[in-house]
Amino acid sequence: MSDLQTTLDLVIRNVRVEEDGDFVDVGVLHGRIAAIKPSLRCEAIETVEGYGAFAFGGFVDSHVHLDKACILDRCTICEGTLAEAVLQVAVAKANFQEYDVYSRAAHVLEKAICHGTTHMRTFVEIDPRAGFRSFEALKRVKSDYAFAVDLEICAFAQEGLTNEPATIEMLDAALSNGADLVGGCPYTDPYPTRHVELIFDLAEKHDVAVDFHLDFDLVADRSNLPAVLAQTLARGWQGRVSIGHVTNISAMEPARVATIAAELAETGIALTVLPSTDLFLNGRQYDWLVPRGVAPAHILAAHGVVTSIATNNVLNPFTPYGDASLIRMANLYANVAQLSRPHELEAVFSMVTTSAARQMGVDHGLKVGADATIVLLDCAGPRAAVREITPVIAGWKLGRKSFENGRRRLLRPAGHT
Repeated sequence: MSDLQTTLDLVIRNVRVEEDGDFVDVGVLHGRIAAIKPSLRCEAIETVEGYGAFAFGGFVDSHVHLDKACILDRCTICEGTLAEAVLQVAVAKANFQEYDVYSRAAHVLEKAICHGTTHMRTFVEIDPRAGFRSFEALKRVKSDYAFAVDLEICAFAQEGLTNEPATIEMLDAALSNGADLVGGCPYTDPYPTRHVELIFDLAEKHDVAVDFHLDFDLVADRSNLPAVLAQTLARGWQGRVSIGHVTNISAMEPARVATIAAELAETGIALTVLPSTDLFLNGRQYDWLVPRGVAPAHILAAHGVVTSIATNNVLNPFTPYGDASLIRMANLYANVAQLSRPHELEAVFSMVTTSAARQMGVDHGLKVGADATIVLLDCAGPRAAVREITPVIAGWKLGRKSFENGRRRLLRPAGHT
């Protein structure tokens, strides 16, 4: 006798949904998960054998810059500093064209999809140099790849606001024409506190979330975080604010970190670390014992802060490497933070999945009634995935297969045992 009276669209058999868990089958109907149970008895239009793979809701990349990816051929890295990267990209983006941004962004997004990413937040620089060209390109990318990934676009001021009022008007226009949220970069503005206020003005006007690049240095006694905390409370924006980098936290003593964690948890401000970029750009002034410069997200998470690990930049002066693989980035963070215990690795995995999803306010995870967005990893669960940088096998968006990488297999010669 069947467990379900309806013929399902898809059944993925013999997968795990928790570390070393029992095998279960996942049934899908009309783009939603209809059942998760062992040995599901039912009729199905399509059946896929999971062979013990780990099934989950896909990776969530909370901080990417698709507009300025893959431009190493247009830039020269001499110092490897943040200031140099900002300047190099400012010059390069003046010549960005819509078709060019589309091509580079799509190239990286396709890599991310095949690495199992199902949700992504991309920043896009909007100012008199970039115009709206990059923004228009990313809106097209968002639409064209919606079959595989949900792309959120953050209208972003990289080079200041008080020094360039035209940017404020352009961000305002973008928020009326398809941008999902607004972001700023106080440390590049002559008046960072006012910069924060102006970004919140736009967020309040359009009723959208806020995402700041913040305190990208190793100076422990200087911070723009108090301004963000104050504005979050004043505007009632708790749970709608994210901050990225905040690398100066890595230079603080534990008691100070605990205080900041309590403030972030109380105001509902989420924090994203960008290990590849933060490692590359920080500590250039040191000749030996170079600091890592990566905020201790796992410590903040233990105090109740919503945290995520993300890609940031790919193949540009901010990060001259990358392939948009979040499991690789999770492994990098675990190495840098010297994490190895099971619960630590599970926490790291959550920072590229459920915790990142919470930061972005999106539903995530395999449960009956949820969207059938499913990714298979060739491992027994989250801990193994982080330890081994596990290959991604395949993925489905709303029950439709969106990519397939296949399984690794050895091709032994005939007669070889």
